[in-house]
Amino acid sequence: MRRLLSPLTLANVCTRWLHLVIGALFAVVCMFIHPVGGGHGVDVLLRAGLVSVPPLVVLGLVPAVRLAEGVQAQLMLVAGRPSPERDARRARIAAAPAKSAADRVRTVCWLVVRVQLGTLTWSASVWLPTLAVGLAGRGGGYVLLALLPLLGVAVVVVGMGELVAAAARWLLAPSAAERIAALEERTERLLEHNRLARELHDSIGHALTVAVVQAGAARTAGSAEFVEQALVAIEETGRQALQDLDRVLKVLREDSGPPGERPALADTVRLLDAARGSGADVTAEVTGPLDAVPGPVSREGYRILQESLTNVLRHAGPVAVTVRIVVHDDAVELDIRNRLGEIGPAPLGRGRGLRGIRERAVLLGGHADAGPCADGWRVHARLPTA
Repeated sequence: MRRLLSPLTLANVCTRWLHLVIGALFAVVCMFIHPVGGGHGVDVLLRAGLVSVPPLVVLGLVPAVRLAEGVQAQLMLVAGRPSPERDARRARIAAAPAKSAADRVRTVCWLVVRVQLGTLTWSASVWLPTLAVGLAGRGGGYVLLALLPLLGVAVVVVGMGELVAAAARWLLAPSAAERIAALEERTERLLEHNRLARELHDSIGHALTVAVVQAGAARTAGSAEFVEQALVAIEETGRQALQDLDRVLKVLREDSGPPGERPALADTVRLLDAARGSGADVTAEVTGPLDAVPGPVSREGYRILQESLTNVLRHAGPVAVTVRIVVHDDAVELDIRNRLGEIGPAPLGRGRGLRGIRERAVLLGGHADAGPCADGWRVHARLPTA
Protein backbone atom coordinates (compact mmCIF):
# COMPACT_ATOMS: atom_id res chain seq x y z
CA MET A 1 0.00 0.00 0.00
CA ARG A 2 2.81 2.39 0.85
CA ARG A 3 4.41 1.78 -2.53
CA LEU A 4 1.10 2.48 -4.30
CA LEU A 5 0.56 5.73 -2.39
CA SER A 6 4.17 6.98 -2.61
CA PRO A 7 3.51 8.95 -5.86
CA LEU A 8 0.71 10.79 -4.02
CA THR A 9 2.93 12.25 -1.30
CA LEU A 10 2.76 15.98 -0.69
CA ALA A 11 6.14 16.59 -2.31
CA ASN A 12 5.10 14.78 -5.49
CA VAL A 13 1.71 16.50 -5.69
CA CYS A 14 3.21 19.98 -5.24
CA THR A 15 6.07 19.54 -7.68
CA ARG A 16 3.80 18.00 -10.30
CA TRP A 17 1.33 20.86 -9.93
CA LEU A 18 4.19 23.33 -10.33
CA HIS A 19 5.43 21.46 -13.39
CA LEU A 20 1.99 21.71 -14.98
CA VAL A 21 1.64 25.41 -14.12
CA ILE A 22 5.05 26.16 -15.68
CA GLY A 23 3.78 24.52 -18.85
CA ALA A 24 0.65 26.68 -18.73
CA LEU A 25 2.84 29.80 -18.55
CA PHE A 26 3.97 29.10 -22.09
CA ALA A 27 0.34 29.25 -23.19
CA VAL A 28 -0.06 32.57 -21.35
CA VAL A 29 2.97 33.99 -23.19
CA CYS A 30 1.51 32.85 -26.50
CA MET A 31 -1.79 34.50 -25.52
CA PHE A 32 -0.04 37.88 -25.18
CA ILE A 33 1.80 37.45 -28.47
CA HIS A 34 -1.31 36.30 -30.32
CA PRO A 35 -4.45 37.61 -28.55
CA VAL A 36 -7.29 35.12 -28.36
CA GLY A 37 -10.10 37.64 -27.83
CA GLY A 38 -12.33 38.36 -24.81
CA GLY A 39 -14.42 36.04 -22.75
CA HIS A 40 -14.35 34.22 -19.43
CA GLY A 41 -10.90 33.73 -17.87
CA VAL A 42 -11.09 29.97 -18.14
CA ASP A 43 -12.14 30.15 -21.80
CA VAL A 44 -9.22 32.45 -22.51
CA LEU A 45 -6.76 30.01 -20.93
CA LEU A 46 -8.14 27.08 -22.89
CA ARG A 47 -7.97 29.00 -26.17
CA ALA A 48 -4.43 30.08 -25.30
CA GLY A 49 -3.52 26.42 -24.97
CA LEU A 50 -4.68 25.79 -28.53
CA VAL A 51 -2.83 28.84 -29.85
CA SER A 52 0.40 27.52 -28.32
CA VAL A 53 0.40 24.32 -30.41
CA PRO A 54 2.21 25.68 -33.54
CA PRO A 55 5.17 27.16 -31.63
CA LEU A 56 5.37 23.99 -29.54
CA VAL A 57 5.75 21.93 -32.72
CA VAL A 58 8.66 24.11 -33.83
CA LEU A 59 10.22 24.07 -30.37
CA GLY A 60 9.97 20.30 -30.04
CA LEU A 61 12.13 19.80 -33.15
CA VAL A 62 15.15 21.31 -31.38
CA PRO A 63 17.26 18.39 -30.03
CA ALA A 64 18.27 20.16 -26.79
CA VAL A 65 14.62 20.65 -25.78
CA ARG A 66 14.27 16.92 -25.09
CA LEU A 67 17.21 17.14 -22.68
CA ALA A 68 15.71 20.11 -20.84
CA GLU A 69 12.28 18.52 -20.63
CA GLY A 70 13.71 15.22 -19.44
CA VAL A 71 15.66 16.87 -16.61
CA GLN A 72 12.58 18.83 -15.52
CA ALA A 73 10.39 15.74 -15.62
CA GLN A 74 12.85 13.68 -13.59
CA LEU A 75 13.18 16.32 -10.89
CA MET A 76 9.57 17.50 -10.66
CA LEU A 77 7.48 14.47 -11.58
CA VAL A 78 9.48 12.02 -9.44
CA ALA A 79 10.24 14.07 -6.34
CA GLY A 80 11.28 12.92 -2.90
CA ARG A 81 14.27 11.49 -1.11
CA PRO A 82 16.75 9.43 -3.15
CA SER A 83 16.01 5.71 -3.13
CA PRO A 84 16.57 2.78 -5.52
CA GLU A 85 12.85 2.69 -6.35
CA ARG A 86 12.77 6.42 -7.13
CA ASP A 87 15.96 6.15 -9.17
CA ALA A 88 14.37 3.36 -11.18
CA ARG A 89 11.31 5.53 -11.89
CA ARG A 90 13.52 8.42 -12.96
CA ALA A 91 15.47 6.12 -15.26
CA ARG A 92 12.24 5.53 -17.22
CA ILE A 93 12.43 9.20 -18.30
CA ALA A 94 15.29 10.02 -20.66
CA ALA A 95 17.39 13.13 -20.11
CA ALA A 96 19.28 13.33 -23.39
CA PRO A 97 19.07 15.36 -26.62
CA ALA A 98 16.93 14.02 -29.43
CA LYS A 99 19.00 11.94 -31.84
CA SER A 100 16.36 10.64 -34.23
CA ALA A 101 13.18 11.74 -35.94
CA ALA A 102 11.15 9.54 -33.61
CA ASP A 103 12.67 11.30 -30.60
CA ARG A 104 11.70 14.69 -32.05
CA VAL A 105 8.14 13.58 -32.81
CA ARG A 106 7.69 12.26 -29.29
CA THR A 107 9.14 15.47 -27.87
CA VAL A 108 6.61 17.51 -29.84
CA CYS A 109 3.76 15.33 -28.57
CA TRP A 110 5.07 15.66 -25.03
CA LEU A 111 5.19 19.45 -25.20
CA VAL A 112 1.65 19.65 -26.52
CA VAL A 113 0.34 17.25 -23.87
CA ARG A 114 2.19 19.06 -21.09
CA VAL A 115 0.94 22.52 -22.04
CA GLN A 116 -2.65 21.39 -22.58
CA LEU A 117 -2.77 19.53 -19.27
CA GLY A 118 -1.15 22.53 -17.66
CA THR A 119 -3.77 24.94 -18.93
CA LEU A 120 -6.55 22.62 -17.70
CA THR A 121 -4.89 22.34 -14.28
CA TRP A 122 -4.38 26.08 -14.00
CA SER A 123 -7.95 26.76 -15.06
CA ALA A 124 -9.26 24.36 -12.42
CA SER A 125 -6.89 25.82 -9.81
CA VAL A 126 -8.28 29.31 -10.51
CA TRP A 127 -11.97 28.66 -11.24
CA LEU A 128 -12.81 26.03 -8.58
CA PRO A 129 -11.45 28.00 -5.57
CA THR A 130 -13.27 31.08 -6.91
CA LEU A 131 -16.48 29.05 -7.04
CA ALA A 132 -15.88 27.81 -3.49
CA VAL A 133 -15.44 31.37 -2.22
CA GLY A 134 -18.67 32.44 -3.95
CA LEU A 135 -20.66 29.58 -2.41
CA ALA A 136 -19.25 30.20 1.03
CA GLY A 137 -20.19 33.87 0.76
CA ARG A 138 -23.86 32.97 0.44
CA GLY A 139 -23.83 31.42 3.90
CA GLY A 140 -26.11 28.69 5.21
CA GLY A 141 -25.93 25.34 3.53
CA TYR A 142 -23.78 26.76 0.74
CA VAL A 143 -20.83 26.65 3.11
CA LEU A 144 -20.91 22.87 3.01
CA LEU A 145 -21.30 22.93 -0.79
CA ALA A 146 -18.17 25.09 -0.95
CA LEU A 147 -16.18 22.06 0.13
CA LEU A 148 -17.00 20.26 -3.13
CA PRO A 149 -15.04 22.64 -5.41
CA LEU A 150 -12.08 22.43 -3.04
CA LEU A 151 -12.26 18.65 -3.20
CA GLY A 152 -12.46 18.99 -6.98
CA VAL A 153 -9.21 21.00 -6.97
CA ALA A 154 -7.46 18.21 -5.09
CA VAL A 155 -8.81 15.57 -7.46
CA VAL A 156 -7.80 17.57 -10.53
CA VAL A 157 -4.30 18.33 -9.23
CA VAL A 158 -3.61 14.73 -8.23
CA GLY A 159 -5.21 13.27 -11.35
CA MET A 160 -3.45 15.63 -13.74
CA GLY A 161 -0.17 14.96 -11.94
CA GLU A 162 -0.55 11.24 -12.42
CA LEU A 163 -1.55 11.75 -16.04
CA VAL A 164 1.41 13.98 -16.88
CA ALA A 165 3.79 11.55 -15.13
CA ALA A 166 2.41 8.67 -17.20
CA ALA A 167 2.74 10.76 -20.36
CA ALA A 168 6.39 11.51 -19.48
CA ARG A 169 7.15 7.83 -19.00
CA TRP A 170 5.66 7.12 -22.41
CA LEU A 171 6.72 10.09 -24.55
CA LEU A 172 10.08 10.80 -22.89
CA ALA A 173 11.05 7.18 -22.42
CA PRO A 174 14.58 6.18 -23.50
CA SER A 175 14.81 4.99 -27.07
CA ALA A 176 16.01 1.49 -27.93
CA ALA A 177 19.51 2.80 -28.66
CA GLU A 178 19.61 4.65 -25.33
CA ARG A 179 18.48 1.55 -23.43
CA ILE A 180 21.19 -0.52 -25.10
CA ALA A 181 23.80 2.13 -24.30
CA ALA A 182 22.67 2.21 -20.67
CA LEU A 183 22.91 -1.59 -20.44
CA GLU A 184 26.38 -1.52 -21.98
CA GLU A 185 27.47 1.15 -19.50
CA ARG A 186 26.09 -0.84 -16.58
CA THR A 187 27.83 -3.97 -17.86
CA GLU A 188 31.13 -2.10 -18.15
CA ARG A 189 30.69 -0.78 -14.62
CA LEU A 190 30.03 -4.28 -13.26
CA LEU A 191 33.04 -5.66 -15.11
CA GLU A 192 35.18 -2.87 -13.70
CA HIS A 193 33.95 -3.62 -10.18
CA ASN A 194 34.71 -7.32 -10.68
CA ARG A 195 38.19 -6.44 -11.89
CA LEU A 196 38.76 -4.23 -8.86
CA ALA A 197 37.54 -7.02 -6.59
CA ARG A 198 40.06 -9.41 -8.16
CA GLU A 199 42.83 -6.85 -7.72
CA LEU A 200 41.98 -6.37 -4.06
CA HIS A 201 41.92 -10.13 -3.55
CA ASP A 202 45.30 -10.55 -5.21
CA SER A 203 46.99 -7.55 -3.59
CA ILE A 204 45.67 -7.90 -0.04
CA GLY A 205 45.93 -11.70 -0.12
CA HIS A 206 49.54 -11.47 -1.27
CA ALA A 207 50.41 -8.91 1.42
CA LEU A 208 48.80 -10.95 4.20
CA THR A 209 50.42 -14.18 3.03
CA VAL A 210 53.87 -12.58 2.87
CA ALA A 211 53.36 -11.02 6.31
CA VAL A 212 52.28 -14.32 7.88
CA VAL A 213 55.11 -16.31 6.32
CA GLN A 214 57.72 -13.68 7.16
CA ALA A 215 56.52 -13.35 10.75
CA GLY A 216 56.54 -17.12 11.24
CA ALA A 217 60.02 -17.47 9.78
CA ALA A 218 61.35 -14.57 11.85
CA ARG A 219 59.94 -16.05 15.04
CA THR A 220 61.79 -19.33 14.52
CA ALA A 221 64.95 -18.02 12.84
CA GLY A 222 66.74 -16.80 15.96
CA SER A 223 68.69 -14.26 13.89
CA ALA A 224 68.41 -10.52 14.39
CA GLU A 225 69.51 -9.89 10.81
CA PHE A 226 66.82 -12.17 9.41
CA VAL A 227 64.19 -10.57 11.65
CA GLU A 228 65.15 -7.14 10.32
CA GLN A 229 64.90 -8.38 6.72
CA ALA A 230 61.50 -9.89 7.44
CA LEU A 231 60.20 -6.66 8.95
CA VAL A 232 61.42 -4.68 5.93
CA ALA A 233 59.67 -7.10 3.57
CA ILE A 234 56.45 -6.94 5.60
CA GLU A 235 56.59 -3.14 5.63
CA GLU A 236 57.15 -2.85 1.88
CA THR A 237 54.47 -5.37 1.00
CA GLY A 238 51.97 -3.78 3.38
CA ARG A 239 52.65 -0.31 2.00
CA GLN A 240 52.04 -1.51 -1.55
CA ALA A 241 48.80 -3.22 -0.47
CA LEU A 242 47.62 0.01 1.18
CA GLN A 243 48.37 1.93 -2.02
CA ASP A 244 46.34 -0.58 -4.04
CA LEU A 245 43.49 -0.37 -1.54
CA ASP A 246 43.50 3.45 -1.65
CA ARG A 247 43.51 3.45 -5.45
CA VAL A 248 40.60 1.01 -5.68
CA LEU A 249 38.56 2.96 -3.13
CA LYS A 250 39.10 6.15 -5.12
CA VAL A 251 37.71 4.46 -8.23
CA LEU A 252 34.72 3.04 -6.35
CA ARG A 253 33.96 6.44 -4.84
CA GLU A 254 34.31 8.03 -8.30
CA ASP A 255 36.77 10.62 -7.07
CA SER A 256 37.84 13.22 -9.64
CA GLY A 257 41.53 12.66 -8.93
CA PRO A 258 43.66 10.13 -10.84
CA PRO A 259 43.40 6.58 -9.46
CA GLY A 260 47.19 6.11 -9.54
CA GLU A 261 49.47 3.80 -11.44
CA ARG A 262 48.85 0.08 -11.36
CA PRO A 263 51.85 -2.26 -11.08
CA ALA A 264 52.95 -4.04 -14.25
CA LEU A 265 55.38 -6.76 -15.33
CA ALA A 266 58.22 -4.25 -15.18
CA ASP A 267 57.74 -4.39 -11.38
CA THR A 268 58.31 -8.15 -11.29
CA VAL A 269 61.51 -7.76 -9.30
CA ARG A 270 59.52 -6.50 -6.32
CA LEU A 271 57.36 -9.63 -6.30
CA LEU A 272 60.35 -11.93 -6.62
CA ASP A 273 62.22 -10.18 -3.81
CA ALA A 274 59.15 -10.44 -1.55
CA ALA A 275 58.90 -14.17 -2.26
CA ARG A 276 62.61 -14.64 -1.61
CA GLY A 277 62.29 -12.67 1.61
CA SER A 278 59.61 -15.14 2.69
CA GLY A 279 62.08 -18.00 2.35
CA ALA A 280 61.21 -19.27 -1.12
CA ASP A 281 64.13 -20.16 -3.41
CA VAL A 282 63.02 -18.24 -6.50
CA THR A 283 64.78 -18.66 -9.84
CA ALA A 284 63.63 -16.21 -12.51
CA GLU A 285 64.18 -16.20 -16.25
CA VAL A 286 62.94 -13.26 -18.31
CA THR A 287 63.17 -13.33 -22.10
CA GLY A 288 62.27 -10.22 -24.07
CA PRO A 289 61.60 -6.59 -23.11
CA LEU A 290 58.94 -6.32 -20.42
CA ASP A 291 58.57 -2.57 -21.05
CA ALA A 292 57.34 -3.30 -24.58
CA VAL A 293 54.32 -5.29 -23.36
CA PRO A 294 51.03 -3.32 -23.76
CA GLY A 295 49.71 -1.78 -20.56
CA PRO A 296 46.59 -3.93 -19.99
CA VAL A 297 48.46 -7.16 -20.71
CA SER A 298 51.39 -6.14 -18.54
CA ARG A 299 49.17 -5.21 -15.58
CA GLU A 300 47.12 -8.41 -15.76
CA GLY A 301 50.31 -10.48 -16.16
CA TYR A 302 51.67 -8.90 -12.98
CA ARG A 303 48.52 -9.88 -11.08
CA ILE A 304 48.71 -13.45 -12.41
CA LEU A 305 52.31 -13.74 -11.26
CA GLN A 306 51.43 -12.18 -7.90
CA GLU A 307 48.59 -14.61 -7.28
CA SER A 308 50.75 -17.56 -8.35
CA LEU A 309 53.51 -16.65 -5.90
CA THR A 310 50.94 -16.03 -3.18
CA ASN A 311 49.52 -19.52 -3.72
CA VAL A 312 53.02 -21.00 -3.51
CA LEU A 313 53.67 -19.38 -0.14
CA ARG A 314 50.20 -20.16 1.16
CA HIS A 315 49.93 -23.80 0.07
CA ALA A 316 53.52 -25.00 -0.28
CA GLY A 317 55.54 -22.73 1.98
CA PRO A 318 59.18 -21.67 1.38
CA VAL A 319 60.01 -24.08 -1.45
CA ALA A 320 61.91 -23.83 -4.71
CA VAL A 321 60.07 -21.81 -7.36
CA THR A 322 60.92 -21.32 -11.01
CA VAL A 323 59.48 -18.30 -12.80
CA ARG A 324 59.79 -17.96 -16.55
CA ILE A 325 58.46 -14.95 -18.48
CA VAL A 326 58.81 -14.94 -22.27
CA VAL A 327 57.79 -11.96 -24.40
CA HIS A 328 56.89 -13.20 -27.88
CA ASP A 329 55.97 -11.04 -30.86
CA ASP A 330 52.25 -11.67 -30.36
CA ALA A 331 51.93 -12.86 -26.75
CA VAL A 332 53.40 -12.98 -23.26
CA GLU A 333 53.92 -16.38 -21.68
CA LEU A 334 54.18 -16.92 -17.94
CA ASP A 335 55.22 -20.22 -16.41
CA ILE A 336 55.47 -20.65 -12.63
CA ARG A 337 56.53 -24.01 -11.20
CA ASN A 338 57.10 -24.99 -7.59
CA ARG A 339 57.78 -28.09 -5.58
CA LEU A 340 55.16 -29.25 -3.14
CA GLY A 341 55.98 -28.48 0.47
CA GLU A 342 54.67 -29.78 3.74
CA ILE A 343 51.48 -27.72 3.54
CA GLY A 344 50.26 -29.48 0.44
CA PRO A 345 49.00 -28.53 -3.02
CA ALA A 346 46.25 -26.07 -3.75
CA PRO A 347 42.82 -27.65 -4.36
CA LEU A 348 42.45 -28.29 -8.07
CA GLY A 349 39.85 -26.08 -9.72
CA ARG A 350 38.80 -24.43 -6.44
CA GLY A 351 39.51 -21.08 -4.84
CA ARG A 352 39.05 -17.53 -5.99
CA GLY A 353 42.74 -17.12 -6.78
CA LEU A 354 43.00 -19.74 -9.52
CA ARG A 355 39.63 -18.73 -10.88
CA GLY A 356 40.79 -15.11 -10.97
CA ILE A 357 43.90 -16.12 -12.92
CA ARG A 358 41.79 -17.88 -15.53
CA GLU A 359 39.34 -14.95 -15.74
CA ARG A 360 42.15 -12.45 -16.29
CA ALA A 361 43.59 -14.51 -19.11
CA VAL A 362 40.21 -15.08 -20.78
CA LEU A 363 39.31 -11.37 -20.66
CA LEU A 364 42.48 -10.64 -22.64
CA GLY A 365 41.71 -13.35 -25.19
CA GLY A 366 44.26 -15.78 -23.81
CA HIS A 367 44.17 -18.82 -21.57
CA ALA A 368 45.60 -20.03 -18.27
CA ASP A 369 45.99 -23.49 -16.73
CA ALA A 370 46.90 -24.56 -13.22
CA GLY A 371 47.47 -28.05 -11.87
CA PRO A 372 49.96 -30.72 -10.78
CA CYS A 373 53.00 -31.40 -12.88
CA ALA A 374 55.81 -33.96 -12.70
CA ASP A 375 57.79 -32.20 -9.99
CA GLY A 376 55.08 -30.25 -8.16
CA TRP A 377 52.61 -27.56 -9.19
CA ARG A 378 52.48 -25.44 -12.34
CA VAL A 379 50.65 -22.29 -13.43
CA HIS A 380 50.90 -21.46 -17.11
CA ALA A 381 49.32 -18.45 -18.84
CA ARG A 382 49.55 -17.10 -22.36
CA LEU A 383 48.29 -13.54 -22.91
CA PRO A 384 48.06 -12.22 -26.49
CA THR A 385 49.54 -8.78 -27.15
CA ALA A 386 48.25 -8.28 -30.67
